[in-house]
Order: sequence, then structure tokens, then C-alpha cells
Amino acid sequence: MESERNVLGGELSPCSTDPMTGFMRDGYCYPLQRDPGRHEICAVMTAEFLEYSKAQGNDLVTPRPDLNFPGLEPGDSWCVCVPRWVEANEAGRAPPVNLDATSEDVLEDVALETLEANAVGPDTNLGRESADDDGE
Repeated sequence: MESERNVLGGELSPCSTDPMTGFMRDGYCYPLQRDPGRHEICAVMTAEFLEYSKAQGNDLVTPRPDLNFPGLEPGDSWCVCVPRWVEANEAGRAPPVNLDATSEDVLEDVALETLEANAVGPDTNLGRESADDDGE
């Protein structure tokens, strides 16, 4: 794991531990030979992407305890499949990307400029705790 690099050339950062993500459910998005889906892009879920993914036959909202899958909501960070992200990007529905936690192997299929154009900003609040409501 320590040898894994992100798309910016630095050490791969964890994507999310709440919910626990990654093909191995260790918090990281990195390539594995036994992962044909290539869960290598760390993305922040949006309602638009979750709806798009469900329409494509991949329901990421409904919990699946048998698969150690908690179900996702907007604001959660998750390791998404490279082909699905590319498809969603072409459809204008791609979720924002955490570059520090996205595997450099993604660059074989997606240009860094494309990822940077879809990168999360430094003020983005990641994870479930982002559901706080300040409406008084």
C-alpha cells in the first residue's frame, strides 16, 4: 500500500473511513488485479450521480449488509469505478474527485486535466458529518 501514488504524484491518501470504502474496505482507492470494476477514483457523492448510477443498474443508495455496503448519500466519499465515472462525466453527471485519494493508475484512462476540472475544492466538507443544518 505504501508504494501507491495518487494522480498528483504524491502518496495516496485515504478516501473515506466513514463510510468505509475501497474494494478491500480499507478506506483506499487503489488498483487490484481481482477488482475488475477498478474502484480507483475517490469521489464525493452527489444526488445527481447517485441517481445516474442507479439508472445504470448500480444502486449505491440502498444498504447491502451482505456485501458490507452501508448505502451512500450525497456528501459521502466513495471509491467509484473508473469506467462508471468516465461514463457519468460524458453524461455531465460525474461526482467531484478527491485528487489526493485517487490512484495514479486512473491516468491511463482519464486525463489529469479532466480530473482537475472535476476536483473537490479545499472547502468541501467530506463525509456524513456534512449533513449539519445551520438554518435557524
